[in-house]
Amino acid sequence: MTSTSRPLTPEAFGVSSRPPTRIAHIGLGSFHRAHQVWFTAHADDGNEWGFCSFAGRAGGLAPTLRAQGGLYTLIERSGSGDAFEVMTNLVDVREGTDIAALTDVLSRSETAVLTTTVTEAGYHLGLDGTPDLADAHVARDLVLLEKALRETHLEACAVTTVPGRILLGLSARRRAGAGPIAIVPCDNVPSNGPTLQRGLTLLSQGLDADLAAWMGDNVAFVSTSVDRITPRITDHDVALVARETGWRDAAPVVTEPFASWVLSGTFPAGRPRWESAGAIVVADIEPYERRKLWLLNGAHSLLAYLGLEAGLRTVAEAIGDGACRRAVESFWTSARRHLPESLKLDEYCVQLVERFANGRIEYQLEQIASDSVMKLRTRIAPVVVAESHAGRECPAGDAALAAWVRLVAVRGSFPDAEFDAVTSRRETTSFVTDLLALVEPSLAESPVASRVARLVEGDAIPVGAVTPFAPISRRI
Repeated sequence: MTSTSRPLTPEAFGVSSRPPTRIAHIGLGSFHRAHQVWFTAHADDGNEWGFCSFAGRAGGLAPTLRAQGGLYTLIERSGSGDAFEVMTNLVDVREGTDIAALTDVLSRSETAVLTTTVTEAGYHLGLDGTPDLADAHVARDLVLLEKALRETHLEACAVTTVPGRILLGLSARRRAGAGPIAIVPCDNVPSNGPTLQRGLTLLSQGLDADLAAWMGDNVAFVSTSVDRITPRITDHDVALVARETGWRDAAPVVTEPFASWVLSGTFPAGRPRWESAGAIVVADIEPYERRKLWLLNGAHSLLAYLGLEAGLRTVAEAIGDGACRRAVESFWTSARRHLPESLKLDEYCVQLVERFANGRIEYQLEQIASDSVMKLRTRIAPVVVAESHAGRECPAGDAALAAWVRLVAVRGSFPDAEFDAVTSRRETTSFVTDLLALVEPSLAESPVASRVARLVEGDAIPVGAVTPFAPISRRI
């Protein structure tokens, strides 16, 4: 950090006015700041739309960003160099526990949109949108919500889950008569709009029939497919910003030049003109979701587990490894059989390889490997199952599942919302089948299970996968 750098604040940066707060967001993090905030700032009406963003969990960047007035530096990192841009559309930053601020911002009629960036497991919903009522956090929130909805004030209700916070905020909006709003989940859950809608509707019906009816009339759920690789920030990046820009920024964001946002749905209270920044609005988002989930996210997860077994650290290192590269191409061959070629799949895959190979974006395999059960469930398993139904094998998908099982067996579970379930299954004598059933029950009942078991024991490997695994002599 240079001795001449100045703290990045609105006063020091010379920002005399900020966009009005018209979008609320849950899930403050690097991706949100590199994606939704960036698209909004680059929209031709971006000066009319500011964010009030809430952290998804405690102990994050909220206090740091709040001290900077929401300003931060976005580092766009290409293979040839870095470009720096100070973002000003994040006008208010709050802890996720600041329920008073959440209910306040969602009670305002000028707040037209609520966006979310939450991990696949963070919604506590099944893939069909069914709430996980057995989850202790969900059960606790339902008790708190039921009590709060009978009272005059909502801001003291200390809910902790994302669905609980959204329902509390919508209850406050209904009471305030603030009118309709669009909810825009920006995550890797298939059919994320309808999935979240079903989960919140089922929860609200069990709490307050009037709230559920109001939601049906006033809340629109928008489906999205989002894409922009955003690795974790490092101390080097913080020092780089100070050296190159002169600003002392404790919360910069590193991202790639590529950015994609596909949306499908209605916005009853309006929205920014995101199309002017490159977003696409479509009638049917499902093909775009599957293309992104299977070709990009599926390849990322495959590279994570195969790459970690091979002693690699980053996506760039893994795609540069011949065996991992062949596995990705093999998986893409399987996945593309179930995608429309109208999505320009050749061009998309070429672009993906170029993005993965950007060695200046140090996207850590360990980061990708977290929440492995839900990621495998949505990224790898659907392709394996689709190929099986077509009477074909998916060798690279088998290899990814086997590598995950082996890593879990040897080192224990990755950080995962399903940590307890994974841990209990890795101790059983039928741990391969038990772990596969956790990802997708049909896998455990199909020939896939025996193929994966052979790979786990090192007896065979599929074409295009990595070098043979050593047999497991013991599980730790």
